[in-house]
Amino acid sequence: MVNQDSHQSKYPTMRKIAKRKISIYLRIDANSINHYFNPHDPARLDKRQLGQEFKDYLDTSIANASRYTEIDFKVFCCDTGSMRFMVEPLIKTIRRHYYLLQKLKEHEFNKFKKKNYILLCVSILIVMFCQGVLPLLFGQDHRIHSIFSNAIDVFSWVVLWKPIERLIFYWNPFLREISLYKKIQNAKVKIVESEEELIDYHMEHIDAA
Repeated sequence: MVNQDSHQSKYPTMRKIAKRKISIYLRIDANSINHYFNPHDPARLDKRQLGQEFKDYLDTSIANASRYTEIDFKVFCCDTGSMRFMVEPLIKTIRRHYYLLQKLKEHEFNKFKKKNYILLCVSILIVMFCQGVLPLLFGQDHRIHSIFSNAIDVFSWVVLWKPIERLIFYWNPFLREISLYKKIQNAKVKIVESEEELIDYHMEHIDAA
């Protein structure tokens, strides 16, 4: 007989997988700083686009974030005090990147709502026509009236189902991504300047886990 508690601890639920706090680790030194930016962008560093590999790292870091997850940046600058001035431009570039993603997602969400509201209105008009006009073509005593009436009811549900389904069930992913992009823009930044401080931080989280 399998113990239920041990089974649940071995296979965590989705709620447990969704982390309550996510730290994004960045290391800034003379060798790493250029890898964060698009090398083909001729703009100055604080105006450049992020590099593709770095964007993939950021997206992977927050993949398990939920609505209640806290996000922060841990910037490791030990032994490179002269590079600390790059922390603000890098964080500013990250925030700008996700601000643009937020605006694109909001625009996409508005198009989604507009399209489905129009589809819903058209569907309602079709149903009103089918339910109010077509039955008048046949008398109540006509043999085909009951069959035709049932067909209209089924057709009405089919026409209305898709826009209603999309408006009820498909909006949450948009709001989740928009909320996530806002969290990254407002994430706190902690600068770690020594190996000991970084080790202490890891040990605190290991003990908490």
